[in-house]
Amino acid sequence: MEPGLIGGLVGTVLGVLGGAVGTYFSIKNTSGPREHTFMIRVAVVAWVAVSAFVLGLLMLPRPFNFLLWVPYAIVLPLGILWCNRRQRMIRSEEAGSGAPGTGPH
Repeated sequence: MEPGLIGGLVGTVLGVLGGAVGTYFSIKNTSGPREHTFMIRVAVVAWVAVSAFVLGLLMLPRPFNFLLWVPYAIVLPLGILWCNRRQRMIRSEEAGSGAPGTGPH
């Protein structure tokens, strides 16, 4: 086998394993049922989106495949910020410290 092929395969396996471990702990470390459900949904959307991005990079001809980095570089950080805010809100609501009228009565 060529070194480039071995590096590509090892990098892919390590990347997928890292993503799986991160997904597992993101879901495992939730505080309540709503947060748990939210993180599962976020994980599914993230895996589908990143998989579509990688497939697009592999399937589109050069140099057009590099254009996929533009929306990816914009959507990924914005999505992370939105998910973090939403998770904090859900966590505070489940803890009973949400805004008036949103917590348990």
